[in-house]
Amino acid sequence: MFLQHLHLQHFRNYHSQSVAFEASKTILLGDNAQGKSNLLEAVELLATLKSHRTSRDRDLVQEGATTGHIKAQLKRDLGIAELNLVLRNGGRRAVLLNGETLKRQQDFLGNLNAVQFSSLDLDLVRGGPSERRSWIDTLLTQLEPVYAYILQQYNQVLKQRNALIKQQTADSDDLPDPNQMALWDAQLAAAGTRVSRRRSRVIQRLAPLAQSWHRAISGDAENLTVAYQPNVPLAADDPESVQQAFLEKIQSRAVAEYHQRTSLVGPHRDDIEFVINQTPARQYGSQGQQRTLVLALKLAELELIESVIGEPPLLLLDDVLAELDLKRQNQLLETIQDRFQTLITTTHLGAFDAQWLKASQILTVHQGRLLTATPHSI
Repeated sequence: MFLQHLHLQHFRNYHSQSVAFEASKTILLGDNAQGKSNLLEAVELLATLKSHRTSRDRDLVQEGATTGHIKAQLKRDLGIAELNLVLRNGGRRAVLLNGETLKRQQDFLGNLNAVQFSSLDLDLVRGGPSERRSWIDTLLTQLEPVYAYILQQYNQVLKQRNALIKQQTADSDDLPDPNQMALWDAQLAAAGTRVSRRRSRVIQRLAPLAQSWHRAISGDAENLTVAYQPNVPLAADDPESVQQAFLEKIQSRAVAEYHQRTSLVGPHRDDIEFVINQTPARQYGSQGQQRTLVLALKLAELELIESVIGEPPLLLLDDVLAELDLKRQNQLLETIQDRFQTLITTTHLGAFDAQWLKASQILTVHQGRLLTATPHSI
């Protein structure tokens, strides 16, 4: 797939800006806080309907405006697709595909696929379990757009169940009504099983790819293991067995849930463990090892998405070269070549060799405006 054209209107610090992408590699050059990351964020939103920087649409709409627009023209093997995302300062967003407003936002997913890699991704290793759950969920929505609906269903059931626990414990000293709880327990187990089994399957496919990349980047010096740690054990790949295990664990945690006033069982408490040479990377990995790990994960994401959808996704690199040493920079740039359309932000061109610069479209970004540039004029 190839992103041919992007138009931003009242998005972040862009008033009205169009850009036509003319090469497989586009370098966005400029000082910090000029709008480089904002442009990548717009593409990320088209791919996932999520931003890793904010969960509120009003943060995305330019100050003083009521709506913001992200429009794109995308070339895929099946033809040209016109994508349009309308963000509102207050109210529900709208998504349009080829000029037609879609009733369900999840139907917008899967049209544009992208892998985002930013300096914030080091939180995948160093951060808490929620960072890793969000990462795997975002990947799953691109591979299997219906997963967005499955996850939404689970979160709604979880919210309702938590409300019941808090309501009952606030009103009396008794445990919540067993009949009501049994209904919500069954729904939580059914929805949670669908979430956990899909997470498990995608980790099983991603892990060997990440292991291979990690071995290559580390020069065969390190071995990476990626392990899914579900809150409810997946002893058998059978929905009914998992649901039964789910319900049994809920029963065993009933008193603890009563005292803590929240649901303690389910995929909202899953984690993913990264182990390098049999040592947990989160606690004991060096900064260099953690960077290698995240780079390997991102390269594995690219490879997995390409194998599933049959086309290479876009690669969005947000100021990551400064986070990588020269060896890892070269590994990343050599892997990209012309295989993936890449948008990369940087404050200087020193990390790129002459061949890369010659093959790239270079745009300078200044206060929410884009200008075409050449290496010789910078």
